Amino acid sequence: MLRARTLSLVAGALAAFSVCGCSGYRVVRKDSALGPVRRVAVQTLENHSFEPGIEVMVSDALRREFQRGGGVVVVADPAQADLVLSGTVLDLVTSARSFSAVAFGLEYQVELRLALTARRADGNVMVLDPNALRDWELYLTSADVEAERKNRDEALRRLASVLASRVRESLAERLARSQ
Repeated sequence: MLRARTLSLVAGALAAFSVCGCSGYRVVRKDSALGPVRRVAVQTLENHSFEPGIEVMVSDALRREFQRGGGVVVVADPAQADLVLSGTVLDLVTSARSFSAVAFGLEYQVELRLALTARRADGNVMVLDPNALRDWELYLTSADVEAERKNRDEALRRLASVLASRVRESLAERLARSQ
């Protein structure tokens, strides 16, 4: 008897929660993640920094982000895309952030800035917010040159991934508003 009563109370509570649920949430299908955009092309960015290969690293991070997010297909040919992403890796700024007692650098900060545009198939161009396209990361120095290079590369990969995620989120928000 007590068990039946408990089960009926739980069922009633679940029914009440489902009726009184928040109406602010909605189910988002993966295929509508970027609104009408189904195919995205990411052109390899231009490199205006002195860091060799950074443009390839960031371009690859952008492609991976769109593939990971689902809902769109990344295509190589811009003529087949609903949205073409292009732009530039701006200057890469590295500066010392913390020092030892004898004035050796312990940590460096690297700042990555991008300038991107997204062109839709109808010719409309969306310039992305420059504040969302810049970030910095700290990495440790080392007496071992290879270890320090690895730390810097990992910091740059994290930055590329974070900025790629911001680009996708920004585009999703803007395209959702334009519908």
